[in-house]
Amino acid sequence: MVVFEVKGPLNVPTYDGKAAKIVDSEALSAFWESSGVEMRRGCYLFAVRASKGIRPIYVGRATKTFKQEVFTPHKLEKYQRCLADIGKGTPVLFFVMAPTKKGKPNVKLIQAAEDYLIQTAVSRNPDLLNVKGTELENWGIAGVLRGGKGKASKAALAFKKTLGL
Repeated sequence: MVVFEVKGPLNVPTYDGKAAKIVDSEALSAFWESSGVEMRRGCYLFAVRASKGIRPIYVGRATKTFKQEVFTPHKLEKYQRCLADIGKGTPVLFFVMAPTKKGKPNVKLIQAAEDYLIQTAVSRNPDLLNVKGTELENWGIAGVLRGGKGKASKAALAFKKTLGL
């Protein structure tokens, strides 16, 4: 079994302007040096931390390296638009790193992890910026998965615990 490792949340460097906060491209080199993940592969989650917790914004995958793929121009544009709209909050990144090994990365496993993370993230934030894979499943389990709001029953809590959810 392949086990991915999580790192984060790491604060994304920002420039706080008068009108909005944006990702500070000039500070990204220092961000990558301190992160220790720049040459790794896997999935990543761009999110915003505010008083109500951390809200997922975008899930991506990096089959090259995180440094090559996380802040590409089209992804930066998505992040910048989000930051302009949210007002308050600190942008953060989580990295879900595939195990390191020689040879080509296991793209199928990284894709499977990304699909799962998108489905999980879109259930927390229906306005997730991802284009593909964001159609919510039309079923749920009350108190366990996509079951609406409210307190979970004792049975649902026991079920979640049994499955490690």
